Amino acid sequence: MSHGTAPHLDEARPLAGSSVRRHDGDAYVTGRIGYTDDLSLPGTAHVVLVRSDVPHARITVDVRDALTRPGVLTVATGRSLAGEFGPIPNAMDPVPTGGQPLEIHVLPIDKVVYVGQPVAAVVAESLAQALSAAADVQVHYEPLPHVLDPEAALAADAPLLYESWGSNVMLSGTVGSGDAEAAAARSAGVIHGTLRTGRGAPVPMEPRAYCADWDARTRRLTWYGTTQAPHPLRHAIAEFLGLRERDVRVVAPPVGGSFGFKNFGHPEEYLVCVLALGLARPVQWIEDRASTLRYGARDSRIDYTASYDDDGRVTSVACDMVANHGAASATGAFGMAFAGSLAMPSGYQVPDFRCDYRVVVTNKGPWSPLRPFGKEAGVLLMETVMDAVARRTGLDPLEVRRRNWVKVDQFPYVTTTGLELDSGDYEGLLDKALTVMDYAAFREEQTRAREQGRYLGLGIGFEVLPEGADIPGALIGASDISTVRMSPSGDVTVLTGVTSPGNGNDTAIMQIVADRLGVAMDSVSIVQGDTDVCPFGFGNVSSRGILTGGGSAALAADDVAAKLRQVGASMLHVDDAERLVLRDGFVSVDGDPEQALPIAVVAHALYTVGYIVAPDVEPTLESTRTFRMRNIRHHADDEGKIMPFSTFSNGIYLSVVEVDIDTGVVDILRHVMVHDCGVMINPRFVTGQFTGGVVNGIGAALTEEVLHDREGRQLSAGFKTFLLPRASDVPAFEIQHQVTPSPFTPLGTKGAGEGGVACTMASLLNAVNDALSPLGASINELPAVPHRVLAAIGGGER
Repeated sequence: MSHGTAPHLDEARPLAGSSVRRHDGDAYVTGRIGYTDDLSLPGTAHVVLVRSDVPHARITVDVRDALTRPGVLTVATGRSLAGEFGPIPNAMDPVPTGGQPLEIHVLPIDKVVYVGQPVAAVVAESLAQALSAAADVQVHYEPLPHVLDPEAALAADAPLLYESWGSNVMLSGTVGSGDAEAAAARSAGVIHGTLRTGRGAPVPMEPRAYCADWDARTRRLTWYGTTQAPHPLRHAIAEFLGLRERDVRVVAPPVGGSFGFKNFGHPEEYLVCVLALGLARPVQWIEDRASTLRYGARDSRIDYTASYDDDGRVTSVACDMVANHGAASATGAFGMAFAGSLAMPSGYQVPDFRCDYRVVVTNKGPWSPLRPFGKEAGVLLMETVMDAVARRTGLDPLEVRRRNWVKVDQFPYVTTTGLELDSGDYEGLLDKALTVMDYAAFREEQTRAREQGRYLGLGIGFEVLPEGADIPGALIGASDISTVRMSPSGDVTVLTGVTSPGNGNDTAIMQIVADRLGVAMDSVSIVQGDTDVCPFGFGNVSSRGILTGGGSAALAADDVAAKLRQVGASMLHVDDAERLVLRDGFVSVDGDPEQALPIAVVAHALYTVGYIVAPDVEPTLESTRTFRMRNIRHHADDEGKIMPFSTFSNGIYLSVVEVDIDTGVVDILRHVMVHDCGVMINPRFVTGQFTGGVVNGIGAALTEEVLHDREGRQLSAGFKTFLLPRASDVPAFEIQHQVTPSPFTPLGTKGAGEGGVACTMASLLNAVNDALSPLGASINELPAVPHRVLAAIGGGER
């Protein structure tokens, strides 16, 4: 029995693992995708925020003149809202880990703590009217002493941002095990050093945008906006407003980049809800670029001591990390300091390790989550240590790394911070990189260049990135839910709780489902980002889109496929349903095209004549399944350690630079990268992720820094003063992939969302220092902008 011609099994190519194009890519490149700012709800009012001019002050806000301006509907202040609305929910709460309580309001009630902090919200019929009226809001300041430097903020007499804390330390802690001091005392050598990273900022193509619409008839709130986590945000909005969760709908339209910045916890997310409730009409707020740049990341100092033996093995590392968080926020960004310390000592075997970390508040804008969520601190530290050990012992930097890496046969490997690394072949990464980069030939070229007065350097960066986080007490989980349903015509719909920040994970999930059901990609559609339609999920954070969303979609698709095989076996008169193959739109017996039926025919039969063709099969082709990472551990072990990460992607990067010692300019000549994120569902998307990560890393290493003057005013307010890498700054990347499947995921995936940033920062720092070594110069602060390079040369021997 046959309907049409089915291809033989051997002729088919699986979709998963193929570099197919984005299913909706044409809509993006032709401008047909609708972002939040493209929404046009009838009667939408517009919000403009009035911002603080000073870094620290008591305030009173006079809105009387603004209220008289044409088109103005209302002007909200922290004091006007305080009687009805309390603090916003925290994405993560520092209190359970010994931190300070955070009380962040949608608008400050009586005190500002950084320049640019919103103090009032003007709502008008048009954006122009709101902008005009905002100029008439009068803010009266009673200035207070301010502090911008975290070391100064730790002083006993430092001004306090939050008086009830009694200090400016939001959170402090220690990770690691063993006795680093005792290990150092019995080692052959000891290294001391300091690393600093400047303040970075998230730079998505699309800034934040929020629109809330209160329907007084149904008593439901609909929120549209740039969020990575619709379901967690719905829960938080409902809690904040005192509504039932079912009475809040969150819709995330396509997003123009996130990088962690668009996770929930921003005051404006709740502010538009408050205003929409009060006005009973849609209210929209769109962020400008200067406001985006007020949110920071990195901005830390690490003092470290490392010890080693004569054979180049690192015996201990002890470090003290002070992170400049800026003002407090509800985004959970403080967790970047914890994640960065926990990611140490990377994929190296360091028997005695300790990191003390402190998250300090100052009168800068608040931290925001930013990929790779603080893990660059651990990578920079360990890669700096490895190069320092190489210099001290006279060994090659590559050989030092080989001697200290976790070996293939040691996985799963538990680090001294308690993380269980799932799998890897770190020496294999290096071997692949060296097939691209002729290391010996470069060293010869470097010698010749130095004789000519040119300063070339080669730097190595290696990273192991904890991914797939599940944080106790927070709506950040290593599990997710997907629904897969097939209609009577054979069309397939996937509904998933993960969202896409624009990286193509939706297409990759469609590939997984299409493969398992044996249908073409154009038979599959996917729905994400709507809490009224999609099953509960944690969105896209911690590289979890394919880990958990792909995993749950695969399980649900397998359920539907099993039913298709059962029905197909009955219709093809085969006793063993396991003999049925789903491929290229057909159900066939052992792949035989002469014993085949179109999948659409089988689906239609189940829905219409199921009692005849398959009376024992439930007459629906739909499944909802949850995938949960099984290697998460929240119960503390004997040393008080938990296991909050589930997979560990890794990579090694080799950077070649030339430093102009007269100008301090660093040119990148080559950048070789080999990365291992386990099984790749779509290699094109993985390469795109790492390419973007590398560019982020180049910016953090060489050009990007948010600067402030002494009065806390931000000097970096746009792309003339916050310097992103240009196309001419970026070399052609030489990319290789290694596949070491994770044993803990059904697809063998590890996560690819955060790779490239930290490794590139480390390889470029080491490359610059390698170039400067003949001058006796080195730098220990990023970004390596020209004036820092020149200062280092001036401190060396020229």
